[in-house]
Amino acid sequence: MQGGFVVGRTAPRAQVLLNGEPATQASAAGWFVIGFGRDAPPPALITVETADGAASHQTTIAPGDFDIQRIDGLAGDQVSPSDPALLTRIAAENARKGAGFASRIDGDFFRTGFIMPLQAIRRSARFGGQRILNGEAKRPHYGVDFAAPVGAPVVAPAAGVVSFAETGLHYEGGLILIDHGQGLITAYLHLSRVDVTAGQTLAQGQLIGAVGKEGRATGPHLCWRMRWHGQNLDPSLMVGPAPPRV
Repeated sequence: MQGGFVVGRTAPRAQVLLNGEPATQASAAGWFVIGFGRDAPPPALITVETADGAASHQTTIAPGDFDIQRIDGLAGDQVSPSDPALLTRIAAENARKGAGFASRIDGDFFRTGFIMPLQAIRRSARFGGQRILNGEAKRPHYGVDFAAPVGAPVVAPAAGVVSFAETGLHYEGGLILIDHGQGLITAYLHLSRVDVTAGQTLAQGQLIGAVGKEGRATGPHLCWRMRWHGQNLDPSLMVGPAPPRV
């Protein structure tokens, strides 16, 4: 479905194509992941190519069910900033975050499946909803929000390598990005505490930080996001499905 994914296994280092275009390369053990963004079109032809030949699987991407989310009471510079100094700061932060999202470690940590990053949580916003901030229509919300008290522990839902870890960002407050292999990146926003550093290798369930209400937030919560090669995915869909046993 839109916002969903495919995890599969094929020959080691096989080339994987989506609708005829190169998508990724299988790991040394043959694992690969493909993501389908919030607005992914219905047809999805997945092809693997090896020295011995090729094989394909045709599927159809189901449409997502997305909300309309209205949030009022935000500071004006959190909705439509105009101060030149602030815009310069935001641009610099975007460049650093972009480098984190561009991480492409040669790994397949996603193969074990995902757990929730928080315990005893309440989902306060679903993935993909159209955001209306202070009455102004903005781009969709590409995360899943979980309401939780400030200081609640946040853990890595799967093993990976930290590709970005900073505090004090204008929109995100404390932000951590984790690369789980082949460009599958998860993000953790509005953290009150960041307990990891860029380049650090993490185990599934390892403490990475704490819930906060930093940046563009009206209350304490974790915004959990996932991106694959520029496509925004619903990370909650990764929780539960068992990895292929092949």
